[in-house]
Amino acid sequence: MAPEFKHTQKNTFMPKTKSKSKSKRTARPQPHARAKRAVTKHAGGTPALQYVPWHTIPLEDLNPLLQRQFVVGQEIMLARVLLKRGCIVPEHSHHNEQLTYIVEGALKFWIDKKEIVVHAGEVLCIPSNMPHKAEALEDTVDLDVFTPPRADWINKTDQYLRKEK
Repeated sequence: MAPEFKHTQKNTFMPKTKSKSKSKRTARPQPHARAKRAVTKHAGGTPALQYVPWHTIPLEDLNPLLQRQFVVGQEIMLARVLLKRGCIVPEHSHHNEQLTYIVEGALKFWIDKKEIVVHAGEVLCIPSNMPHKAEALEDTVDLDVFTPPRADWINKTDQYLRKEK
């Protein structure tokens, strides 16, 4: 049975409390210690749970060929990036580890002195501080995961993406 949630504030949900029953419950496996530390405790010691449908996040126009949305957790960020064919993401690097999953389309990367084309259904793992550049070979929907979250994206100081094309 799926857990029920009560709304506590915009896009943040907490598990509903249930009365204790006398039914026998199976023990849950203990979370990994690092994962446990990553969760900020809120009132009552319950970690915040976010439920965020993409359609509730406005698309951010970075340039005529590039839009994005993102959701930020405690130590992770998920971004949905929409690139029109021909969009160039200039060479850059960041201390964040990055996983790129192509949902639709294809991106050509220049990374570590190699050209790598990542197609729909494929993943590219980019280590921290590794310079990389990308070009959309067709209209592309990309999911990027960053850890830790990208402060430059959150603070909108990512000027390398905000140039006119």
